[in-house]
Amino acid sequence: MAVDRTPSHTTAQVERVVETTLPTRHGVFRLLGYLGPSGQESVALVMGDDDDDDPQAPVPLVRLHSECLTGDALGSRRCDCGEQLDAALGIVAGHGRGAVLYLRGHEGRGIGLLEKLKAYALQDQGLDTVDANTELGHPPDARDYGPAAAMLHDLGLDSIVLLSSNPAKERAVEAHGITVQERRSLIVPDRVENAMYLATKRLRMSHDHPQGDLVWEQLLEGIVPDVVTDPADQVLVERYGPVVSAGPDLVLAQLAQSLDGFIASRSGHAEYVSGEQDREHLHRLRGLVDAVVVGGATVCADDCRLTVRAVPGQDPVRVVLDPRGRVPTTAHVLADGAAPTFWVLAAGTPAPTGLGEHVEVVRMPLREGGFDPAEVLRLLRRRGLRRVLVEGGGRTVSAFLDAGVLDRLYVTTAPMLIGDGVPGIRFDGAERLSGALRPTVRRFLLGDDVCTELWLTDVGHDSAARAHPA
Repeated sequence: MAVDRTPSHTTAQVERVVETTLPTRHGVFRLLGYLGPSGQESVALVMGDDDDDDPQAPVPLVRLHSECLTGDALGSRRCDCGEQLDAALGIVAGHGRGAVLYLRGHEGRGIGLLEKLKAYALQDQGLDTVDANTELGHPPDARDYGPAAAMLHDLGLDSIVLLSSNPAKERAVEAHGITVQERRSLIVPDRVENAMYLATKRLRMSHDHPQGDLVWEQLLEGIVPDVVTDPADQVLVERYGPVVSAGPDLVLAQLAQSLDGFIASRSGHAEYVSGEQDREHLHRLRGLVDAVVVGGATVCADDCRLTVRAVPGQDPVRVVLDPRGRVPTTAHVLADGAAPTFWVLAAGTPAPTGLGEHVEVVRMPLREGGFDPAEVLRLLRRRGLRRVLVEGGGRTVSAFLDAGVLDRLYVTTAPMLIGDGVPGIRFDGAERLSGALRPTVRRFLLGDDVCTELWLTDVGHDSAARAHPA
């Protein structure tokens, strides 16, 4: 039947074609099929009586879910769509009244499946979702919510609580005559694989942040909140507040290793020694520094990106210590353009032509065993890069530790035994244990892993005591 309830300011027309039922693991929904103005077929999964005029009846919860074949059907972790759909069905079923509208024609924010896959390919090269869409000639969001509003009018759901983290979606349906009494965020846990996607939505498309992200944004701005009540916020402040308040000159280092002290197998395979929570921790450290330093051998072995993807934050300048120029020009750090990159070569080492504009070749004198860590830091400070993270590998971190230039060292220990492989921390130690390094330490759990934070200098020591009292 054709819909005759669409307000005059809503141009979209939809036709209700069929009604049946759909049993799901969340309960039995009424399933209504609609034909849109351009031939798109969409469905509404309805729970409860849509014509209930009882003033005591709960306000209907509504989720407008955009079609996503890769996320909804194939289980892709590049986005959070499939998990949001499942969560919305469960929330509406538990509430007892409302609907989940599954909107065809919204694939890839309205650009279509194949164009979305082309955008994926551009994202593989370092673009975010907004820039990938615009690079292909599309707007960041091409979705039309007129048909969705017409479906809601047909269902009698003219006044709703909207399940969405997207304020633009609220404005869009209100423009078509739907009253949104309240918008409730629908946030599912972030994953390493979709971190950049979610960060882009939050930073560039004004989607809601998880509550902990608001505290994290303060930390990124150099502000340590005095009072927080949420346990997740307290963890962020305790863990990273001392880093933020330590001052402008700070040198951190981080390694993940097995219980027997190896960061990779004998073949160099290191994906992954530690778990997802440790990788999130690493990305938070990247977000708090100006530059991240890595050895060329690590880039050759891991093809690391050294960007902030698991959490909101700005990518640091990437510094690749590669005396002999062994890093291939196809490596992400030299090819993707995601962040400015210093390729540090020894004098006399030839540099290829045709490098990206984001790459600057820097020459440094070579001493026995590699570049002088103190001279590397002086070079960076002359360029305004004063907060530095030394990320790997084992030889690079060990060289900075042995040179006595590290303020903090984070060593994450994973519950595995490798037996033989690439060692982690190694330096010339003392003859007797009385001469061993015994710095102040803090420990925290990262899932199944244990992170030990070693305070090698007293920078920020007072602030740490305040954030994490004994």
